[in-house]
Amino acid sequence: MRILLVIAAIITTHSFTFLHHPTISSHRGQTNSFLSLTPHPNSGATTVNVNNPLLEFSSSPTPLKLDRRDFSSATAAAATSLALATSLGSPQLANAIFDNARATTWRAIPVPFEDTLFDIAFDTESHGYLVGAKGSFAETNDGGETWLQRSFLSLEAEEEVTYRFQQVSFKNGEGWVLGRPAIILHTTDAGKSWEKIPLSPKLPGDPASIIALGPNKAEMTTSQGAVYTTENAGRNWKAMVKETIDATLNRISSSGVSGASYFTGSIVNQQRDESGAYIAVSSRGNFFLTWSPGDDFWVPHNRGTPRRIQNMGFVEQKIGKGVWATLNGGKLLISHSLVGAESEVTDFEESKIKTGGYGITDVAWRTENEVWAVGGSNTIYKSLDGGKSFSFDNSANNLPGNLYNVKFFEDGKGFALGSNGVLLKFNDGQGQGQGQGKKGRKS
Repeated sequence: MRILLVIAAIITTHSFTFLHHPTISSHRGQTNSFLSLTPHPNSGATTVNVNNPLLEFSSSPTPLKLDRRDFSSATAAAATSLALATSLGSPQLANAIFDNARATTWRAIPVPFEDTLFDIAFDTESHGYLVGAKGSFAETNDGGETWLQRSFLSLEAEEEVTYRFQQVSFKNGEGWVLGRPAIILHTTDAGKSWEKIPLSPKLPGDPASIIALGPNKAEMTTSQGAVYTTENAGRNWKAMVKETIDATLNRISSSGVSGASYFTGSIVNQQRDESGAYIAVSSRGNFFLTWSPGDDFWVPHNRGTPRRIQNMGFVEQKIGKGVWATLNGGKLLISHSLVGAESEVTDFEESKIKTGGYGITDVAWRTENEVWAVGGSNTIYKSLDGGKSFSFDNSANNLPGNLYNVKFFEDGKGFALGSNGVLLKFNDGQGQGQGQGKKGRKS
């Protein structure tokens, strides 16, 4: 009788439950591995050009060390799930557990916290990091199937949860994490040890994005439109833009761009394409701006619609392919026109997408024709014609919350991130998501 009850429990329990190991605690300081934060004995003071903080600034990093645990406990949880079903005399049931996960286009992946997730990046096909609100920071060694929480030992728990890690980026073993309140972390050994990069209080705006470009190289933007590059691991930063966005817009107040005259505010949702060009939305959503390497200033553009812009990005991550924009009310516009210093987007076309009023928060191209959009109430939409029309995908129907980021990697992996610790992994029909994917977002 007990065996029958156990079998019934397994059948009615979603397969993802088996992958959640009880020893991976959602509370910091218990059964997790940690990053230890210690001050560098030779750390110097941050210097900045007071007359024009956009010119450059320099700093000395503070090292952190990561005491990493292996993933045997997490992988053992999955193995135990399969062994349990098999030991009860039902190998078919064991297969059904995993077939159920493959039945949907996206499947939920357990993570060791329930906070909003903002970004994900991989150093190799198997090793990567996940960042989010309240100091959420996790590591995977199996391509994103299981995650272990990481933390900073020298930060009090009350202090650590105040950080919102928003972006993570890796290239060839070197990684960067950016968060708020303003913090940047840097590693040169795939995350075994980290250093904290001090930032000047005179920095124009808050750090908004960061991307790893190579050995000791990175590029950072701020909410005021500053673009900085470093070639010595964050000790010195060189400005690529001559003035902040509000200074540019107030100087060219007769630009004809609605909402740009006498602008005071910030930009949001900065997106970078493969060439280093950026697109950003004004904090009010009433116009957008572009910048390309070599330009002295950001260029404002009319939004071409009475609705407010929520987010924007590049088609296939390339400025030459065009741009997309999501609007209030669940609208999605796509333009394949060239956009930049000498051109203006004029041919936005509205995609055929039935959202029921739920806002669309992010869009990503997996291939030239396959496009995915995510939004409020964990809604997911798929297009097979380059974004002209979308159909609804029900993979996340039973999950509460909102999705904020959808992202594909060159090895075929894809993830969607959202509130309540929701992490979805893309199934491409080959079991592990291998394919010819495009990066939906650079990180």
